Amino acid sequence: MRRKEFTVAEEEEIEQFLSEVSFGFLGLNSEDGFPRVVPLNFAYGNGVFYIHGSRVGEKMERMKEDNRVTFSAAKEYALIPSYFTDEHMACPATAFFKSVTVRGHAELVVELEEKAAAFSIFMSKLQPEGGYDTIDASDPRYASRLKGVALIKIVPDEWTAKFKFGQNVKGQERQQIVDGLQKRGLDDDLATIEMMRKYCPHH
Repeated sequence: MRRKEFTVAEEEEIEQFLSEVSFGFLGLNSEDGFPRVVPLNFAYGNGVFYIHGSRVGEKMERMKEDNRVTFSAAKEYALIPSYFTDEHMACPATAFFKSVTVRGHAELVVELEEKAAAFSIFMSKLQPEGGYDTIDASDPRYASRLKGVALIKIVPDEWTAKFKFGQNVKGQERQQIVDGLQKRGLDDDLATIEMMRKYCPHH
């Protein structure tokens, strides 16, 4: 999957992926002409990405001066060593992964209700087991904190998604990768096999 326009099913799959990963990379335009890349936690909901932090600092200054941004999130599922398919050559070594990248613009969120909703999404990732009071903008315990933290939403203008799971690999080579993953048996190896079947159902 790698395109800028998606079907409903693909959009749902991208949204599911973004709900599973909590870390991404924010690309900013800097005053010295070098791209500035910032690793950070994020939340995704209602078609936008949320990031948060201090009200002051380089990140905030860069976005005030130029609100055009790029944001990317990725998850590596499995390293595929060359010896799965070739006993001698290094060339087949690769990695299977999902990634999403957007280009868009950053906006400062000031409405407390939207802040509360965004931080609720953050908590569903960071602490899915619960154990805290619901984040409510009308709760005075939360209201002061919501006012004090800077929340930025990234509104995407352009999307690219790439889910790489051996779509270009066929026949015996593909089966060798599956066999190698099954034999190795790392945490995400079986999940990778399922992804291979999902994205290459004709093999």
